[in-house]
Amino acid sequence: MEKKINIRRNLWIAALLVIASTALYLFYNLGGNWEFALRLRGLKVASILVVAGCVAFSSVAFQTLTNNRILTPSIMGFESLYLLIQTVIVYYYSDQTYRVLSSINNFLLSVTGMIGFSFLLYQLIYKRGKDNLYLLLLVGIILGTLFSSLSSFMQLLIDPNDFFIVQGKMFATFNKINSKLLWPSLVGMTITLIIGFRMSKYLDLVALGRDQAINLGVNYNRVVKIFLVKIAVLVSVSTALVGPITFLGLLVTNLSYELFKTYKHNLLIAGCIMVSAIALLIGQFLMERVFNLSIPLSAIINMVGGFYFIYLLLRVKKL
Repeated sequence: MEKKINIRRNLWIAALLVIASTALYLFYNLGGNWEFALRLRGLKVASILVVAGCVAFSSVAFQTLTNNRILTPSIMGFESLYLLIQTVIVYYYSDQTYRVLSSINNFLLSVTGMIGFSFLLYQLIYKRGKDNLYLLLLVGIILGTLFSSLSSFMQLLIDPNDFFIVQGKMFATFNKINSKLLWPSLVGMTITLIIGFRMSKYLDLVALGRDQAINLGVNYNRVVKIFLVKIAVLVSVSTALVGPITFLGLLVTNLSYELFKTYKHNLLIAGCIMVSAIALLIGQFLMERVFNLSIPLSAIINMVGGFYFIYLLLRVKKL
């Protein structure tokens, strides 16, 4: 009983911190033209909430399926494929990229490419048998490395001036959010999360292990496939909207495990979404107000997440 009270208390504290972080970011030093500032900041806050929801759900679900708290969906090669798509576009269209391909078409192409890749990967792997999750991870790692190598090779071939277009896609940014892209992303995330929360009880059982889940009546392979598709959709939407943030999922999920010690994934995912939102809001505030936009937000998060990743590896080694 005391444990449940502590979890709900932590959830309420996290919710209050999200509200406080949002208020701080929205209303700090508005200046004279406050209407324009609020509109611009509101767009960034909405995009941050979309990314927080996508990253939190996909990372927690992925770690539950793989029974590993260090792996994140980025290991499947989605972010590498995104960068490859952007590099290929710039390679073929050069400085005419923005004229030939609008931001909406670029977004749709990136999302379709990443989701199509996931469906193809799942079909090829799961056609061969019923217990191929680790083979799926292995193939994802190999293909991710291949995509990354191809991107690097093509980036060496393009004009140095055109490389700046690709470079702008390498780091996640909330400073150039297109409102036309935000609303489809918000709708896609909301629908996926609603369905995902309704199925979160299956994650509670999957976390017990494959054999235990099957003994409790779970169609394990079907559940895994469904959640892998949800993960692919959320990762694709998040990456195509703002760019890759490699270590965000690792950072916020492990913080959430420490703060919300519960096996119920609906509470854990809700808490992780709030932790993600707090991390992104504070990070964006620091980037704009302290570092004066000199450092990308993804660089700050990846630096902190990288150190935390090393800490997790060392802790696991000691155990």
